[in-house]
Amino acid sequence: MTRTYSPKAADQKHDWLVIDATDVVLGRLASHAAALLRGKHKPTFAPHMDMGDYVIIVNADKVVLTANKAAKKLAYRHSGYPGGLRSVSYTELLEKNPERAVEKAIRGMLPKNSLGADLFRKLKVYRGAEHPHAAQQPTPYTFGQVAQ
Repeated sequence: MTRTYSPKAADQKHDWLVIDATDVVLGRLASHAAALLRGKHKPTFAPHMDMGDYVIIVNADKVVLTANKAAKKLAYRHSGYPGGLRSVSYTELLEKNPERAVEKAIRGMLPKNSLGADLFRKLKVYRGAEHPHAAQQPTPYTFGQVAQ
């Protein structure tokens, strides 16, 4: 009789990956980053455990949106008070705080529970090309068909 393999948290090794977001469509970048954070690319994937890698995204200010979404799509946030819904267009959001636009897209693709919060902490997004994680020796991650 074969038994089902169940991974142990102590056996899991979390790698560090760097993704360059230059001229990458925001949704495609977010879906790849979310899959890497969850660990879906590993053969030992378990949906109830943190099996993924740390993901560093650089050049977040150079990410693009397709069609006319930058002008038409709105990013919402709520203060928690009645009538506290605020919205801003993605053109303005990418201009002022591109890190928040990338984080918002990736957070929406992670589980909506405590596991998703733990996974989101392993995401590091930077506006420019430099990042302070050289000591972790991150490996560059490339995926095909990323340009418009």
